Amino acid sequence: MSSEFTESVIAEFRTNKGRVGGGLAGLPIVLIHHLGAKTRAKRVTPVAYNSLPDGRLVIAASNGGSPTHPAWYHNIKTHPTIEVELGTEKFTAVAEEATGTVRAKLWPELVAASPTLGEFQANTTRQIPLLTLTRCTS
Repeated sequence: MSSEFTESVIAEFRTNKGRVGGGLAGLPIVLIHHLGAKTRAKRVTPVAYNSLPDGRLVIAASNGGSPTHPAWYHNIKTHPTIEVELGTEKFTAVAEEATGTVRAKLWPELVAASPTLGEFQANTTRQIPLLTLTRCTS
């Protein structure tokens, strides 16, 4: 995503209480606030999500099926405590990569909800990481 496109999605998200249009219309989007892995610079990135029955959210580091993980993935792996904007709500969450049987269970559910994710995986040799976001309660 270009920074200009990202900024326009963020502005639209905030103006429309969590909804965006265009090519992202109908896609559930959250804004994740994270720190640069090396720079610790504050960043905000719109990402698609799915809700899990236990209240956690799951996001995929698809990067549009490119051969490399998105920068935000490396940032979150380094600094897993993030802020999340979900609609008009903002909360702190801890991100954890889903691996093994947890990932194996989540992946088909995510692809069923968003078939494009399966297309992204088909276009790259890397395994697209899934991260769960758990709200901090304190």
